[in-house]
Amino acid sequence: MELLIKGSTELNKMFLALQRTASGLRRDFGEVENLQQSLRGARDFVQKASARIEESILSDLLLVRPSAGLLTPNVSRAGDGRDEFVLSLSGASNFVRANPHFAISLALRSNDETKIALIYSPIDERLYYAESGRGAYVFSAYHSARIKVSNLSEPSELTVAYNTSDSRPLVGDVRRTGCPALDLAWVAAGKFDAFVSDVLDFAEIAAGDLILREAGGKIEMMADLVATNGKVEL
Repeated sequence: MELLIKGSTELNKMFLALQRTASGLRRDFGEVENLQQSLRGARDFVQKASARIEESILSDLLLVRPSAGLLTPNVSRAGDGRDEFVLSLSGASNFVRANPHFAISLALRSNDETKIALIYSPIDERLYYAESGRGAYVFSAYHSARIKVSNLSEPSELTVAYNTSDSRPLVGDVRRTGCPALDLAWVAAGKFDAFVSDVLDFAEIAAGDLILREAGGKIEMMADLVATNGKVEL
């Protein structure tokens, strides 16, 4: 196949699957904009759209690894015990309110290690991606560029994204975007210097974890999640 982005054939096949799914999501987004007078109706619609993501992309992904399992926030499907696709719609609450800041997070794991990771924003058609040991990249307008974390460390200079419900002290210029997958990608790309979150579903962070580490960042997942450029202490 003709490669669309810098990387392996498997990576490109996964990207094609994302693009096909994203075209339907963009149509759904237009419908959600018309449902804003009924928030319950919008939520129901987005739940169905999320289910369609899983259905539409699964057949494409099984062409990449036919015996792989599938893990999403709603579905766990056993495979061969070695390979697994991890999929999530991140920022669904934004989608409900016709806010375009949401993304599809997709990772391929083999023997419990993430090998390929993609975070795709359907509305602006921007892709963040990585393969283990090969660096992290952003793809937009038919051009790939390598990304790296920022070098900032002074608290007064930091931009930090939060997704927390507690009353912890906030550091730096605070952002709350509502899309953890893109928050992680933006730390990887140097747009944010750190991201702090309550515990998240693994499906939402599997891709961002690899992309951030390949960009030179650091992520710790214990009582909460702290992702940084490796120079910030939070």
